[in-house]
Amino acid sequence: MGLLASRKVDEEARRRHAEDQELAARLPALLEAVASAERELYEAQERAADYEELKQRGMELDRALTEAMRAAYARERVLIGPRGRTDRIYRRKCLARPKVREATALAERLLTERETHRLHGIERAPRSLQVG
Repeated sequence: MGLLASRKVDEEARRRHAEDQELAARLPALLEAVASAERELYEAQERAADYEELKQRGMELDRALTEAMRAAYARERVLIGPRGRTDRIYRRKCLARPKVREATALAERLLTERETHRLHGIERAPRSLQVG
């Protein structure tokens, strides 16, 4: 029974690793989408766009940051490999590799950017529009 359970974990790890590979392959395009969404938001702010447009641009940037962050974490998992899902010691050793550290730094930077944007970058409804 123990052998079958470990094989199931390995199959699950391989399946999830393949999903992560697909997501990680999209990372460059997702980073371009973040840059584009950020550019559009800044342009809207510069021309003093109305509340609805600023809110929409802010939400678009939030979605782009979220997708890019997920892809960056998937890239980290891909660099670690499927064994890292079941062997925590192997995972910890892999986390010290330079390429994995770079991937982790990118993912954490995107996470920080997203959280900062959620706190300060998404336009809030003016008091005149809020129902009190």
